[in-house]
Amino acid sequence: MVQKAKILLVDDRPENLLALEAILSALDQTLVRASSGEEALKALLTDDFAVILLDVQMPGMDGFETAAHIKRRERTRDIPIIFLTAINHGPHHTFRGYAAGAVDYISKPFDPWVLRAKVSVFVDLYMKNCQLREQAALLRLQLEQGMPAGASVGGGSGGGSNGTRGRESAGLVAELSARLAAVEEQAEALSKQLSESADAAAVATAAHLERKLTGLRRALDALEPPGSGSDSVIRQQGSE
Repeated sequence: MVQKAKILLVDDRPENLLALEAILSALDQTLVRASSGEEALKALLTDDFAVILLDVQMPGMDGFETAAHIKRRERTRDIPIIFLTAINHGPHHTFRGYAAGAVDYISKPFDPWVLRAKVSVFVDLYMKNCQLREQAALLRLQLEQGMPAGASVGGGSGGGSNGTRGRESAGLVAELSARLAAVEEQAEALSKQLSESADAAAVATAAHLERKLTGLRRALDALEPPGSGSDSVIRQQGSE
């Protein structure tokens, strides 16, 4: 079962939260409400979010201050923030929003289709990152449990437990490589889609994801038994 991404909606007006839920419900993700900056920060202590929709004007802690707290925390600093603000605000508010770490700044009233599309991009990126972390965790598990220090991935030509362990290790590496190839294919398609848009923040996030995938691919290539060629075959099949 694919786990749904969580989207944090922050606004002090219940009617605005209801409107956001109506717009984003089509994405079929988990929508979490917060009626203040303080409530948003509490939610971020326990849950991981794909993106935050943050109202600028709120009593007490406003959107700018809330964003500053989010960006100061190591756990939450990389979560994309989309500011929502009244249309009568001047350019200085827009600049302040980007300076606070927002990836986008949308004026009210906004186009529901545009907002849904922007949020969808960050949800897709979040899901790809989750898949990447899962592959990395499997690789770490293989290194810690299946391959003791100094052991060969291929297990050599000898028999016994070392040969069996080597064959099992090679099989797991091949399985990880196949799973990673699927993620690479999806990430490449997403990058091509984003390259046609003007959303620089989303393009930069996708590039960061591709760099992580490249690092993991290199690690898997280093574990592959010499001369097997399974990795190149998998990637070639995925590109066809």
